[in-house]
Amino acid sequence: MEREHQIFGIRAIIEAIQAGTEIDKVFLQKDAQGDLMKELMQTMKKNNVNFSYVPVEKLNRLTSKNHQGAVATISPISFHNLEDLVTNVIESGKKPLFLILDQLSDARNFGAIIRTAECTGVNGIIIQKQGAAPVNGDTVKTSAGAVFNIPICKVDHIKDAVFFLQASDIKTVAATEKTDNLIYDIDFNQGIAIIMGSEDRGVNPSVLKIVDEKAKLPMHGTIESLNVSVACGAFLYEALRQRL
Repeated sequence: MEREHQIFGIRAIIEAIQAGTEIDKVFLQKDAQGDLMKELMQTMKKNNVNFSYVPVEKLNRLTSKNHQGAVATISPISFHNLEDLVTNVIESGKKPLFLILDQLSDARNFGAIIRTAECTGVNGIIIQKQGAAPVNGDTVKTSAGAVFNIPICKVDHIKDAVFFLQASDIKTVAATEKTDNLIYDIDFNQGIAIIMGSEDRGVNPSVLKIVDEKAKLPMHGTIESLNVSVACGAFLYEALRQRL
């Protein structure tokens, strides 16, 4: 992790959150106690900051400084407001192409997807505030810097983003094996949001219930699924092929 993207110490993290710093995630020592830690918890919950409990050894690996049981990672980018972004894309006259990542948790997969999304003309990537892959040094590196060129939106719930896109006349298509539709049966030559799921569970069943279309890639090997960044690339390039 890149040191310039870190804050350590409870008071420093509280002040950073209150100042509006784009905190990506806070790592807390599992058994940490005290009034200041309680204040940090309240501040994080009030501002919807992503956090997780980790062993003290992980915090010691993150920094050699006196971390007091808390280390935060700062996002190297600023996040966009979904409603403003969608409105701007529609008003620009472009045919919208959005990508929703439902609980994707691996930073390197995230970076690879961002790189492909930038190359295929995606207008914006939507992730959930809680549980999503961090935007950290690994993400920046594997995206080859593309993370700075494509808008990323954080939302409270993926379902709310799906409903908003649908209300904006953008069709939602989920990548899932739970369908007979192949990717080539879908019309991508319209306003589209493609939804990719997590590495282990795929798209959340509650999200699958509300999408407009489901599609899968044809598989001829013995392994049942592709790496999510590879699958995402196949979907995005089919969308691009249809739009050429």
